[in-house]
Amino acid sequence: MASLCLNSLPLSPSSHPRKLNESSVSCSSSLLLDNNNNHSTAGSLKPIVVSGNPPTFVSAPGRRIIAVGDLHGDLHQARSALEMAGVLSSDGQDLWTGEETVLIQLGDILDRGEDEIAILSLLRSLEKQAKAKGGAVFQVNGNHETMNVEGDFRYVESGGFDECNDFLEYINDSGDDWEETFTGWVDVSERWKEERKMSASYWGPWNLVKRQKGVIARSVLFRPSGPLACELARHAVVLKVNDWVFCHGGLLPHHVAYGIERMNKEVSEWMRGVGKDDNTLNIPFIATRGYDSVVWNRLYSRDAPDFVDYQAKQACSILEETLQAVGAKAMVVGHTPQTIGVNCKYNCSIWRIDVGMSSGVLNSRPEVLEIIDDKARVIKSKRDRGSELQAAAYT
Repeated sequence: MASLCLNSLPLSPSSHPRKLNESSVSCSSSLLLDNNNNHSTAGSLKPIVVSGNPPTFVSAPGRRIIAVGDLHGDLHQARSALEMAGVLSSDGQDLWTGEETVLIQLGDILDRGEDEIAILSLLRSLEKQAKAKGGAVFQVNGNHETMNVEGDFRYVESGGFDECNDFLEYINDSGDDWEETFTGWVDVSERWKEERKMSASYWGPWNLVKRQKGVIARSVLFRPSGPLACELARHAVVLKVNDWVFCHGGLLPHHVAYGIERMNKEVSEWMRGVGKDDNTLNIPFIATRGYDSVVWNRLYSRDAPDFVDYQAKQACSILEETLQAVGAKAMVVGHTPQTIGVNCKYNCSIWRIDVGMSSGVLNSRPEVLEIIDDKARVIKSKRDRGSELQAAAYT
């Protein structure tokens, strides 16, 4: 198992050629030591240590942890949630203000909105800034990330296809530094979007052509080995930070038995196109396909009227078995919008944090989960930041 100190060893960016209309895109997955870019923690806390590639096990002693649920292409709501959590500046400069905080976003950044790539760009920028302050930013892939890598664009908004068109043009006209180019997209995307809307009258008679261009652009960006598929490949489907486990849908005992680091590696390799040929795609079924896969599972998030008592007890028993197997005290999931807001169940051993904040879902008020010293609370807004929907202390 690979291990590294996050505050000393930066994750290496994927390497991409300047022009992306070539036959292939090279993606690097290795974690490299950069002796010229060491960072000490800002305070007296021990360094963050990450194991696995993609990151799977994280030791973050004494850190404040913030978990943010599904964002679905809504940059405005994403910024509101991050500002409310105290990790993003409110001056429009997109600066990291979380110091040594660990931020975890639980997937489903893609689909249902028109600023998907801009959100990915923002989080990548914050990741770099946080590392310099002794903090960290992690992302967990959700079902909409895996769907797009599979070429399933059913939930893509027209603005999402437009953003792909713009982004492909942007990176083809940029230099060879992928990381600088990618993190810069959030700064220019809104200007490009405004310019595109101003020229909408020109495209009026050619909407079909424009849509076809958008589908092609998205396919180039998200296909296995594509530049954005390689970005997603940097992220896990299951992440354990201290005594908490984070995933999009829900972890089950057979996932743990299969091996969470193994699943993360297989999903990453699939997204990077490792070992693929023209006829086959080795899609990691246990993590990305089926109702009980890691990114699709809703067992812990259902509260349907027909979910009778014995089924609830069975779900609780499965959750307990899973947590014991993975060595965690609690699990945090997204995926299923909670109309009552962030909440916990089964003695607060499961936290459900997808509140449907995107305008493409419920357009609800952003909420995030804060964990300090194994005590969890919900942050709803700046003015009632001290209020708690539910607090749970674990020993």
